[in-house]
Amino acid sequence: MAGEQRDRCSSIAIPLLSDEKVHQVNGSDGALVAKTCDLHTAHVGNSSFYKTCFHLINALSGVGTISMPYALASGGWLSILLFFVIAITCCYSGILIKRCMEMNSDIKTFPDIGQRAFGYKGWLMVSIAMNSEIYLVVTGFLILEGGNLNKLVPNVQLDLAGLTVGGTTIFTIIAALIILPSVLLEDLSMLSYVSASGVLASSIFLLSLLWNGTIDGTGFHAKGTTLFRLSGIPTAVSLYALSYSSHPIIPSLYISMRKKSQFSKVLFVCFLACTLVYAAVAVLGYLMFGEDVKSQVTLNLPSDKFSSHVAIYTTLINPITKYALNLTPAIHAIKNKVSCHYNKRLTHMLVGTSLLISTLIVAVAIPLFGSIMSLAGALLSISASILVPSVCYLKISGAYNRFGSEMIINYSIIVMGVLMAVVGTYTSLVDIVQNL
Repeated sequence: MAGEQRDRCSSIAIPLLSDEKVHQVNGSDGALVAKTCDLHTAHVGNSSFYKTCFHLINALSGVGTISMPYALASGGWLSILLFFVIAITCCYSGILIKRCMEMNSDIKTFPDIGQRAFGYKGWLMVSIAMNSEIYLVVTGFLILEGGNLNKLVPNVQLDLAGLTVGGTTIFTIIAALIILPSVLLEDLSMLSYVSASGVLASSIFLLSLLWNGTIDGTGFHAKGTTLFRLSGIPTAVSLYALSYSSHPIIPSLYISMRKKSQFSKVLFVCFLACTLVYAAVAVLGYLMFGEDVKSQVTLNLPSDKFSSHVAIYTTLINPITKYALNLTPAIHAIKNKVSCHYNKRLTHMLVGTSLLISTLIVAVAIPLFGSIMSLAGALLSISASILVPSVCYLKISGAYNRFGSEMIINYSIIVMGVLMAVVGTYTSLVDIVQNL
């Protein structure tokens, strides 16, 4: 029984969440900064409104930012309306998570919502979706590192026994080796402080892009002219959804907050702030490079400009510091299945290293950042950030059999989410197959 209870615990790394007081119960071991398990710990929220906003904005400010111009170019100018619809929907689904937790105090983690709604099968499905999304995102981190390092140091290649290894592959492997020590660590508290620079990094990136287009002379001459491209809508929507894929940490943030009545305001402020930044990056990048914009807009920036170097270096730092933190829930999910039979420290190192190697293999074999991120957004982000909150809320609240505005809104969201997930996943897989 204890093993099953531990399996149902989940941990999401939230940098600098030091205001949450964790009181140990039943003699459990030291908890991670953001580890929540209702059977072993009792949480007393003490985070302020502003600190909670900082944590959520930091979580939302990810590598999806550099794909926004490509997403806009894929769907055309009018697709930005769908971007705003997705932003509003994801903010609303965050509120649904809050309501689920208010209705049942046993809900402490994101998978707990699935368990409360549909039992163990619900917990399992949500856990699989959450950890699979994490896996694809960290794979994207390695692809991003390899591509941008190759941009900074071009024309690198290695000949091994008649086999030529390109610069992108070499730098992807180097990035994995740099990341490896952090994956081996069990205590990531120090790394959490560095990764909390997400808010600053997004701001610097936006300013660097603006500087590059104005002062450094790149200009806005390659103005995007496509108003609407139906064939590119699935890719655009998938990448838009990926930008808001931080719902698994919402339960931990809610628990940590002192005045939980203000949490809806936190969601509104954070989603609004990130939406404005994303929209600004999308518009600037599309105006600067038009239809030629790449899935990583940093790869379009001229190499000889100072602002380009600032943007690229800023982009490179975040994935390195966030890789291990993002992968932690997946590592613990696997550890909980085998740690009772083996040394915990050794198990952590083996699991972490194995996951890193597997993501490296995928990144080298399929170095298609846009397609991988689009697949993660369509198949997993939409599931975790849109479908899971709506479906589980309908079940937990009983609104699924009460005709009213909640029923209509959530069923509409579910239909929209399923359509986006199916079409987006198919389109992403076709793109991957065609470009291999």
